[in-house]
Amino acid sequence: MAHALALSNAVAYTSGRDISQTLESARSQVEERFLEGGTVLLSVMDVLNRLLNSLESVTTALDNKEASDTSADLRATVESLMALPVTEENRLQALVSLAHTGRELRKHVADMQETMRYLRTFAVTVKITGAGLAEFAGFAQEILERIYSGTDEVNRFATHLDSLDKEVKLAASFGAGVSKSYADTVPAVAGALRDDAAKIAAHRKDLGVIAREVRAIARAVQGKVASTLSALQIGDITRQRIEHVQATFSLLEDFFAGEDGARLDAGARQRLQNVIHHLTAAQMRDMCANFQRDSENVVKTIASFDHDMREILKLRDRMSGESGEAGGNFMRALESSVSAAHEIVKQVDTASRQADQVSQSTIGTAAKLSEAIGNIRAVKTDIHYMALNTNLRCSRLGEEGRSINVVTAELRIFAGKLDDSADAIVNGLPALEAAAGRVAPATDAGAGNLGESLTSAVGNIRSAANVMENELKVLAENGREVATKISLLIGKLDFQHNLGEALAGCADMLEGVAGTDVADISDLAETIAPLDRKIFKHYTMVQERNIHRGIIPASEDSTSAPAETAKAENDEDLFADALF
Repeated sequence: MAHALALSNAVAYTSGRDISQTLESARSQVEERFLEGGTVLLSVMDVLNRLLNSLESVTTALDNKEASDTSADLRATVESLMALPVTEENRLQALVSLAHTGRELRKHVADMQETMRYLRTFAVTVKITGAGLAEFAGFAQEILERIYSGTDEVNRFATHLDSLDKEVKLAASFGAGVSKSYADTVPAVAGALRDDAAKIAAHRKDLGVIAREVRAIARAVQGKVASTLSALQIGDITRQRIEHVQATFSLLEDFFAGEDGARLDAGARQRLQNVIHHLTAAQMRDMCANFQRDSENVVKTIASFDHDMREILKLRDRMSGESGEAGGNFMRALESSVSAAHEIVKQVDTASRQADQVSQSTIGTAAKLSEAIGNIRAVKTDIHYMALNTNLRCSRLGEEGRSINVVTAELRIFAGKLDDSADAIVNGLPALEAAAGRVAPATDAGAGNLGESLTSAVGNIRSAANVMENELKVLAENGREVATKISLLIGKLDFQHNLGEALAGCADMLEGVAGTDVADISDLAETIAPLDRKIFKHYTMVQERNIHRGIIPASEDSTSAPAETAKAENDEDLFADALF
């Protein structure tokens, strides 16, 4: 249709100027379309660079050593949790041992209390027996007071042990419940934490694989964009060749208006115009063929972007989906597990505080018992010497002091039994302190540290997850923008639509004007040599020169001109020849 239209309109073009106006319209379209296409391509390249930067940020977040360290910290915390049942069982056994040691001491205290009751009985007997003897009245009362004082010390001693026994029983009862709770819950909670940490690590690994796939596709698209940008030089080449055709017509008109053209008759002018029409038609036809071939390659390359971008978007959605939904679930599961672990840690904290209290109380009780033992020994010594003095006095009184002498002798014997019980208690105190030390061992890390470790580990994981989520959002936005740019690009760089048809129409129009036969202008070679040289000098492509010489052979005058022109060509012209 374009060819027929060109042929029907061929007669309307009466001069090269008219044809040049049509070519100018085509040239403007080429320049506009390729400039627009280049702008879009550059914008695609820019957003691809941002996409790759986003991927780099994602990869950096995935490779973050702190995140790996956090996972290691969480695993270490899990191991600490797993050790809690054994730790609590050991603590419970220590409490049982402490209770047993306390009960053993309590037996000796009971013996001491029994001894003090006997001593009180004997002291009262001494007082009654010596009631008739004035010198024994005050003495008996003093012994009785010392025995009461000793009884108070022994009772305080017993009270300390009773108080300690209650604390130990309470702690043991709580510890038994905690120990059972640990056995029931700790393995499950620790297992859940371990699984959650493993899932998060696996999730990050999967994201890393997808990120590498996206990067590979993005790099490939980047390479295609770069090659397409390079291929867009067909637009510049086409524009230049149209300008060369336009210049040819302009030079022809200038030639006709000059002295050399004025010497030509109408027939010669018509023959020269016919040859120029054939020359420009040949240049346009060759240019159209090149444009058709190269622009098709550009369009094919651009069309392949569509598949690449669908893959990038698919991978982007996988990354966003895993981060948003699955990754969020991982974090929620982890935080749920950590919440359960914190409940256990609270129990650890309570048990530890109670054990510390029992331990400190036991150590304080041991100190008080040591002091009390000293006081009891002092009472025993006083009673012993007072009874001994009584025996000596009774001996001097003879038959009158014999009954008192018998009673005070019993006092001395039973006072001596206090020493046996006191020695047993003193020997048992180190065992009491040792048992207290096992209840709250100095190496216990404490629930506070465990709770802080859990909070810190999850906080770091949450922070890493937030960084990852933000980076993936940026990645998703850039991926969406790339897809939009590519869709726009496919439409903008479809050069065959309208533009290719317009160029082909120009070629058809020139061929229609030129006709089928090329006129013979060999007789005009010398006259048109200056025109030939000027037209030939405009060419920047070897291909154009070959086409020119195929239609207008070189004359003797013009053969030296290209050589001279070649000498005068600058480096840019030589570079253009090398390229094209």
